[in-house]
Amino acid sequence: MNSPTRSLAPLSRALNLRESVTEKLRTAIVTGELKEEEIVSAPALGTMLGVSATPVREAMMDLAREGLVETVKNKGFRVTSVTDKELDDITEIRLLIEPPTVARVVGSIPDEGFVELRRLADECMAAAKAKDLNGYLARDRELHAGILAYSTNQQLAELATSLRRRTRMYGLQALVRQNKLADSAREHHILLELMQAGDVEGSRALMNQHIGHARGLWARGTEEESSRSE
Repeated sequence: MNSPTRSLAPLSRALNLRESVTEKLRTAIVTGELKEEEIVSAPALGTMLGVSATPVREAMMDLAREGLVETVKNKGFRVTSVTDKELDDITEIRLLIEPPTVARVVGSIPDEGFVELRRLADECMAAAKAKDLNGYLARDRELHAGILAYSTNQQLAELATSLRRRTRMYGLQALVRQNKLADSAREHHILLELMQAGDVEGSRALMNQHIGHARGLWARGTEEESSRSE
């Protein structure tokens, strides 16, 4: 059986354990810390995280339902691979859904709603500055889900969040090393300012740019567009 070549940091037990383990492992997969096609076992991951195998196994079953891993009989779990074409397709769908929805909810968010959204944006920025990818991705996902929730279309919000979870962003590790992750986090504050000012087209354009990072800046750590499969 293949074993992870890195050492995942132990978890704090202050949060719900299963959710914490799921978030930690999801981040490891999304950022490439756990490699595509790598086979891992719940006991081995549990040892690295400082928890028993049970919450790890439960977390991996959750991630299997998200398509991030698949079970391997008598071995554990294999991290699924994603082609450039599949990532391009996910990004294309997100561009069709999220920017127009963000534009549509401009004017629908009350002042107290912006207070909560800015709190999430602040936490996302703090995580970026602290080089906490786990916290950054969790708050980023929560912030965007919070904005889309004002569309009152639960199916749309859940689909967009699901697509965001499935995106691989191997360039984030490089951005952390280069101290550039905060630049991406700053776009959240700009987006909220545009939305609160009632700038529909500005909000739409920035959301297009923000999602575009998934196949450029966040994918490889540069602004260059990633290579696409035929």
